[in-house]
Amino acid sequence: MAEAVVSFVLESVRDFTTQEAKFLSGVSHQVEVAQNELQLMQGFLKDADARQGQDETVRIWVAKIRDAAYDLEDVIQTYGMKVVSKKKRGLKNVLKRFACIFKEGVHLHQIGAEIENITTKISALRSSLQSYNIKEIRDSSGGESSLQLHERLRRSYSHVVERDVVGLESNVEELVMHLLKDENRHRVVSIWGMGGLGKTTLARKVYHHKKVRQHFHSFAWVCVSQRFQVRNVWEGILIELISATKEKRQEVKDMTDDEIAKELFHVLQKSKCLVILDDIWRIESWNLLKAAFPDVETESTILLTTRNQAVASLANRNAYLHKLQPLNEKESWELLEKKAIPNRAEIDLGMYRDLGRKMLQYCKGLPLAIIVLAGVLARKNSIREWERVSENVHEYISRASYMKKNMKVYHECHYPEDSEFFVSELTKLWVAEGLISLRQHRHGSRETMEDIARDCLSELVERCLVQVGTSGSTGTIKGCRIHDLVRDMCLLKAKEESFLQIKYSLQENTSSVAAEATQLGKIRRLAIYLDKNADRLVSSRDETNGHVRSLLFFGLREWIPRSEKGLSPLKDFKVLKVLKVDGLYNVEVELPSEIGNLVHLRFLSVRGSDIKTFPPSLGNLVCLQTLNFHVQNIGMVIPNVIMKMKQLRHLYLPWNYIAKGKLELSTLGHLQTLDYLSTRYCDLKDVGRLTNLRKLRINLSGSLQNLEEILKSTSNKLNRIRSLTVENNMNYGEEQAMQIVSSYRGIYKLWLEGPIAELPKELQTYPNLTKLQLIECGLKEDQMGILEKLPNLTILRLFGNSFKENTKILVFSKGGFPSLEFLNLLA
Repeated sequence: MAEAVVSFVLESVRDFTTQEAKFLSGVSHQVEVAQNELQLMQGFLKDADARQGQDETVRIWVAKIRDAAYDLEDVIQTYGMKVVSKKKRGLKNVLKRFACIFKEGVHLHQIGAEIENITTKISALRSSLQSYNIKEIRDSSGGESSLQLHERLRRSYSHVVERDVVGLESNVEELVMHLLKDENRHRVVSIWGMGGLGKTTLARKVYHHKKVRQHFHSFAWVCVSQRFQVRNVWEGILIELISATKEKRQEVKDMTDDEIAKELFHVLQKSKCLVILDDIWRIESWNLLKAAFPDVETESTILLTTRNQAVASLANRNAYLHKLQPLNEKESWELLEKKAIPNRAEIDLGMYRDLGRKMLQYCKGLPLAIIVLAGVLARKNSIREWERVSENVHEYISRASYMKKNMKVYHECHYPEDSEFFVSELTKLWVAEGLISLRQHRHGSRETMEDIARDCLSELVERCLVQVGTSGSTGTIKGCRIHDLVRDMCLLKAKEESFLQIKYSLQENTSSVAAEATQLGKIRRLAIYLDKNADRLVSSRDETNGHVRSLLFFGLREWIPRSEKGLSPLKDFKVLKVLKVDGLYNVEVELPSEIGNLVHLRFLSVRGSDIKTFPPSLGNLVCLQTLNFHVQNIGMVIPNVIMKMKQLRHLYLPWNYIAKGKLELSTLGHLQTLDYLSTRYCDLKDVGRLTNLRKLRINLSGSLQNLEEILKSTSNKLNRIRSLTVENNMNYGEEQAMQIVSSYRGIYKLWLEGPIAELPKELQTYPNLTKLQLIECGLKEDQMGILEKLPNLTILRLFGNSFKENTKILVFSKGGFPSLEFLNLLA
C-alpha cells in the first residue's frame, strides 16, 4: 500500500501548497525537491508492494518510505498552519513584529532543515533500490482517471438486495425439517463452515422460511461475534421475543443480569421460540450465554452459526450439526453468471464460460470469493477485459490488489465487528482524513466532496467489499457493514502496513502492541475498544500518540472509568485530524482547554456524551470541517467562537444551549449542515450567507423581527437546501413557522414540530417534496386536503397530535396521495 500512501501524500501536499502557497514561500524550494523525490519513487513502489509479502527486507524498506512520506506531510502542514495562524492573528505593534523576526527566521531554518532531512532519507531509500532488485513499473493500462470514474459513478441507484442465492436450497430444506421435528424439543442446531461460505445467508433463509414462521410463535436474531457483552445479547433476545413496548424495554434495561437471564429462561421454556445466535467464535462464549437457555424439555430452539468446529459440536444430547459445504463447479458458475452476466441472452457465453470456469478454480467454491470476482467482471464489457482479469485472478480473489490501492476499505475496518456504521458519518471521516481529494472535484460543479465519497462507497458496494445494512425509503444507503472475511483481511493488511491499530483496553502499562507495531512503522490511526480494564480514555505514556491522525473510541456505553483524567492529555496528539468520542454518558467528561491546540483537527464528535462545557479554545480549530456537539445537557453556554471555524461543513449544536448575545455564523460559507439553529441566540440574517447549506434545522424560541423581509432577501440564496426542520417552541410562532416553510420551495424533506394549525396552501405545488413528518402540530381536519394533493409525496409520518386532539377520524379522498408509499401514524 506504500504506492497508495505516497500518491495520497503527494495529492495532500499539492492541495495544501496550492491553498497556502503564499505562507510557504520560505520553504517552497525544499517542499518542491521533496515532492520530486516522492514522484521519482512512485514507479518503483508497485514492484515493492507486490514483493513485500515474500521478502522481509523489502517490507522494511516499504515501511520506511511510507513513514517518510507521512512525516513530510506532517511537517509541511504543521509549519503551514503555524504561519497561517500568525498571519491571521497579527501582531499588536511594530516593536513586537521586529522582536519576532529573528525567532521566525530561526524557526524557518529549522523547518527547512527538517524537510531536507526527510528528503535525504527518501533519496537514500531510492538509491538502495538496486540492492533490493526493485524495478520501476510504469502504468500504461490507459485506465480511467479518478475524476472520470467518479463522474461515471455519479448517478442515482437503489441498493442491491442479495437475491441471487445459489446452492442453498437443499440446505434450507434439511434445516427446516430438523427445526419442525416434534421429538426431542430442546435442541441446539449448529451451522458450521469457514468464513464466506454463506452461513448467515443460510440462517436468514431458514429464519424467514414460511413453515418456520408458522411453527414458532416468537423470534429473535442476535449477532454474537468475537467481542460481545453477555448482558447485551440476553437483553436483545428478550426484547425481541416479548415484542417489548417502550415501557417494557425500560423495565428490561433496569433488570440485573441475573433477572434478565431468569426472565429469558422462563420465556424460552414456556413459549415456542426460535433464537438465532449468529457468528459465535469460541466455546467460552457459548458457556457464558447458555445460562439463560433452558436445559430441560422445551419447544424452543437455538440455531447458531460458527466457523469453529468446537462450538458447532457442543456437548448437548439434542444438538444437530449442519456442515455447510463449498459450491460445486456447476453452482459456482451459476452464481458467477447471475452476478457478472445479468443479460446473458445478449452475448455468446462460450468463451466467457471457459474463462469464468478457469478463474473459478481460484475461488474454491467460496461464495464470497465468487461474488467479489463477479463484482470485478460485471464491470468488464469485452472478452479481452475478462482475459486481463484472468491473468491476475489470484490477486483479485484475495482482494489485496484493490484494497492496497483504496485506503477507504482499510479505514472502515476500525468499526467493531458486525457493527453497522452510518454512511453520513463515514463520508465525513473520509473527507476529514483527506481520502477524498480536491482534485476529484470538478471545478464549478455543485457536487460536494461528500457526494464523491458516496460514489466511492457505491463502488465498494458494487464490488461486494462493503455490504448494505440499513437503506432509506428512496433506496439511498443509510448504513453499511463489512463482511467478517473482508474485515479480517483488512485488519491483517492494516496491521502489516501500520495503517491502523486497534486496542482492546487502555491502561498505562499496555504498550506491547504499540511497540510491536512501531517496528514496521508509526501508527497513524488508533481505534480503542474500551472495556472494564480501561482506566482512562487517553494514555499519557504512549510514544505513538505524536503521529496519530485519527483517534476513535468504541464501547463507551458499557465503560465506567476508574480515573478522572478522561481525555487528558490531548496535547500529545500533535497532528490529530479526527477525534470521535460518542455515547459517553456514564460519567461527566470535561473537554480540556488544551483541545484548542489540536489545530489540525478536522472532525470532532462528542454526540450523546455527557459533556458539560464548550471550551472557548475550540475557536482555535480553524481547520474543523465537522463539529458534532449533539448533547442533551441543558443550559450549555456556547461562546461566540464558532465564527472562527471558517472551514466548517457540518455543524450540530446542542439541543439545549444558551449564548451571551448572538452567535455569529455568517462566516461559515462552506457550511452544508446547520442542525439546531436557535432563533433566540442566532440571527437568521446570517443564514442568508450560507449559500452551500443543504440541511437546516431551526428552533423558534425567541422573537423574530422583520422575518418577512429577512426571508425575502435570503430564500433565493439558499436554493440548495434539501432538508428543512422547523420546531415551534413559542405559543405565537405558528405564522413564523409557515413563513419559513413557504420560503424554501425546493426542499425534499420537511419536518414540522409544534403548533402550526394550518399549512401553507402553496405546499401542494412544491415540486420535490417527498418526505413529510408532522409532530404535535394540532392541524385542523381540513388540512388533509392539502396533504393529499402533494404530487410527489412518498413518505408521510403523523406523530403525536399531528391533528387536533378531538380529531377521531382522518378522511382520505379517493385519488389522493398519488405517490404515497409509506404512511406512519402514531398517536
